[in-house]
Amino acid sequence: MTGRPSFLAELKRRNVLRAAMLYVGAAWALSQGVAQLLPVFDFPNWVVRWFVIAAAIGFPFAMLFSWFYEWTPQGIQRESEVAPDASVTRETGKTMDRWIIAVLSLAVVLLLTDRFVLHKDGGAALDKSVAVLPLVNESGDPQQDYFSDGLSEELISAIAQVHDIKVIGRNSSFRFRGRQQDDTAAIGAKLGVATLLEGTVRKQGNQVRIVASLVKASDGSELWSQTYDRDLKDVFAVQSEIATSVAGALKTTLLGKAIESADKPPGGNIDAYNALLQGRYFAERRNRADYLKAVDYFQQAITLDPHYALAYARLAIAEQWFVDWAIDAGDERAATRVLARANARRAVELDPQLALAQAALGITQAWSDLDVQAGYASLKKAIALDPDNAEIIYLMADVTSCLGRFDESIAMMRKALAQDRLNPTFHFYLAQYLAASGRLDEAEAEVRRAMDLQPGAVGHDYILGQIQITGGHADRALATAQAMPDGVRRRELRALAYWLKGDHAASDAALADMERLDATTWPDGIGMVYAYRGDTDKAFEWYERGFANEDASLTEIYERLVVVPSLRNDPRLATLAKKLGLPDPATVAITAAAPKPGAAP
Repeated sequence: MTGRPSFLAELKRRNVLRAAMLYVGAAWALSQGVAQLLPVFDFPNWVVRWFVIAAAIGFPFAMLFSWFYEWTPQGIQRESEVAPDASVTRETGKTMDRWIIAVLSLAVVLLLTDRFVLHKDGGAALDKSVAVLPLVNESGDPQQDYFSDGLSEELISAIAQVHDIKVIGRNSSFRFRGRQQDDTAAIGAKLGVATLLEGTVRKQGNQVRIVASLVKASDGSELWSQTYDRDLKDVFAVQSEIATSVAGALKTTLLGKAIESADKPPGGNIDAYNALLQGRYFAERRNRADYLKAVDYFQQAITLDPHYALAYARLAIAEQWFVDWAIDAGDERAATRVLARANARRAVELDPQLALAQAALGITQAWSDLDVQAGYASLKKAIALDPDNAEIIYLMADVTSCLGRFDESIAMMRKALAQDRLNPTFHFYLAQYLAASGRLDEAEAEVRRAMDLQPGAVGHDYILGQIQITGGHADRALATAQAMPDGVRRRELRALAYWLKGDHAASDAALADMERLDATTWPDGIGMVYAYRGDTDKAFEWYERGFANEDASLTEIYERLVVVPSLRNDPRLATLAKKLGLPDPATVAITAAAPKPGAAP
């Protein structure tokens, strides 16, 4: 044996291994710190890459330095110049051990900070969020707006099938029609998304050119862009192609099925599809004139493709809306109720797995058949088929409120609004359930939000007037009623407001008008006025007439208990509830009572 130490032993003696650990730990900690600081100063990502490269290049030089040099109390000296009995490499090693522990601890802290503080799950979800702004119609024909809107809506529906992407609903994203030149950061903040899909549609004859771009909301930078020139007969394939491209751009994983157009007619008839799109375009306006147009287009779609289940479902929903909000004549209401029932059932026959078909069946069962329990069961099927569909969630919330479960309805509407935060219909129905729970200030804020988003929509002012009546604001409620177009709901609000104001003669006159004009279409409203005025015998006479006439408003009687809480303990209400299949009124929570009639304005 020569007695010379091995190379490994010499590496240990000269602390080269410790120096390597210290160097790597320090480089790791510094690279993490640099990466976290870069966004603060808007430095590009290549700075981190060059830092790592420089650290790698410097590693062998650092190791050579630790081999040839030693730290001594007199400073850095060549290892060969230090006498063996004067070497302090053992003490230096202990110091380096402490530094290694400190540096590695710092690196771990920086890693955990980056993973769990700076990049929480919410941030990850936001990075995979998108709002489809309405594609701009560049065809030069305003009558083609329905087509670009329909394509935009189809993209929303298709992208929603992609795993882990948050997609904002059409009503919210369509608020920014024509405002694509606005600050993208402001639009992204209002919609709560990180990315925006925008583009143009130019439709000429049987050809269509679609330009779609995905942009980063924070700075408007383009992440992806593509142009599609297609025959109209291929429009469904185009929708799938765009959605798949967007998914790839967001680096997400698709569900285990191909993305397809949810609205595609079974026979592929493009004219039927166009008719459906035009029906949706007008139905969203929520007024009688446009709903008539919507119904006509849905009927055209069915004529062109008699097996088009979605068109039947959309038609049934539109007809049920007429029954509930837009028809004053009893005969017309009865006839429309029959049509709504038949079309909803036909939709389910054609496609039992179509969630909107089950939803259409549910609302017609609840409000045309007055069978709330059956309607609730059908809507549960719809939710099971499409649990994140905001439209179906709000329809389920409406039927759930009939059962007096207002907290559940409020939670459902908040879930729907999380997907479509600028949807006036969702704010409107949330206002109803908040009011029924006695949360009047919140309810008024929501209904005013709905009115701001969609001025002139049917029903908004009526709910506002009810909230004002419940709150004891007679003059405000009367002003709201006077500004409404003439009709059953205006007459009801006037009768209530005059009574609250103490003008009983004017209330009598308004009630007489209701009995003369609304006996077959609004018996529930007449009963409501009598109950508010304290004449419960007359109230229940009218409620029984309403039940005989299949007045769907009776199913919402628990929403009215906040206005007339005295009805709750009347045994006749329990009897009526049983007929309607509603739970016992004693189980319905009412958190606020209405002011007594005659209260101050």
